[in-house]
Amino acid sequence: MTTESKHPPATFTSSPSYTLGVELEFQTLDQDSLNLAPLAPVLLETAPSILRPRITHEWIRSILEIRTGICHSVRDVENDLLQTCSMAEELAADNHCLLFAASLHPFARSKDQVLTEDIRYERIMEELQIIGRRFISQGFHVHVGMIDGDTAVKVCDRIQPYLPLFLALSASSPFFQGEDTGLMSYRTKLFEALPLAGIYGEIGDWNAFLTDISMLQQAGVIESVKDLWWDARPHPEFGTLEIRACDLPTQFGDILGLTALIQSFIATLAESNGIPSSCNPQFLRWNKWQAVRYGLDGKFIDPCGFLGGGSMTLREAVLRLILKVSPKTEYFASKRYIKMIDRILEHGPGADIQRRVYAETCDFKQVIKQLHTKFWE
Repeated sequence: MTTESKHPPATFTSSPSYTLGVELEFQTLDQDSLNLAPLAPVLLETAPSILRPRITHEWIRSILEIRTGICHSVRDVENDLLQTCSMAEELAADNHCLLFAASLHPFARSKDQVLTEDIRYERIMEELQIIGRRFISQGFHVHVGMIDGDTAVKVCDRIQPYLPLFLALSASSPFFQGEDTGLMSYRTKLFEALPLAGIYGEIGDWNAFLTDISMLQQAGVIESVKDLWWDARPHPEFGTLEIRACDLPTQFGDILGLTALIQSFIATLAESNGIPSSCNPQFLRWNKWQAVRYGLDGKFIDPCGFLGGGSMTLREAVLRLILKVSPKTEYFASKRYIKMIDRILEHGPGADIQRRVYAETCDFKQVIKQLHTKFWE
């Protein structure tokens, strides 16, 4: 079991050079039924020692989180995940399990899921009740190292209007409990039912962040920073800005492409001045809804003018962002990874692929099988 610190973070651990850390929450499926199965504890118990530092449990027992170490480039992320995910796949196969990448299982029932034995999760479940029981989704989080807390907060404030671009590129949760939700990312709407989740207010600076955390803890609203389920948040212990808005991409190349774009964008924002840090919250909600509902075909209003202002599709906004951050892409030598986003722009994210397969087969098991075979592309 884990414990939480009930004291506000006093310091921000400096992480220079925009180092990276990636977290992937895989579904654990029974190999025969392809339904969610509570196999994460078995995998954790039987994992070889070399793998154990890279895997951990999550909210429910049918999620296995795989995380990189501290990486200095997207190439490091690629090499780290290639090794770790391959080992985890072999471990899963040895335990009659299949690891599946998508933010929602297409037909699993929330009432069948088993909660992980963890003090924090038990506390949260007691609070959330049916909202928590329905939250059986998986995510993709990218940590980018920040030099100090003020820089992390500055970028956290500035990046929020553009987080829908990453959500649209990663959307992978159109189905829930055997139904087509009509959305590209139903995970996002499940997530937004949680308290203190999703869109957040402008923070200001590091001292303001500390003041807010202290106030919330003293009032009993949160126990730690981990209880802030924002779409992006500073992570004082790791010394990072953590981007949490994305669905879990269904293909390995998509993960790398998004990681590269997020790193280049965060570095651009960290070193730029004069970019507005706040905008009308109605624009934030509208843009996010467009990504949730329509993915890359949704509309995007550029409220801060970073991409030239005006209204455009989310697909056009992504293309403008890629051009805008190209100097940093060159600096990080990650152009090859940014090019991987071309496939998403042309063929759509995982949600589009799932719908196409289901339209052809009318079989959710075929959706899982075909997506699973495409993961390493």
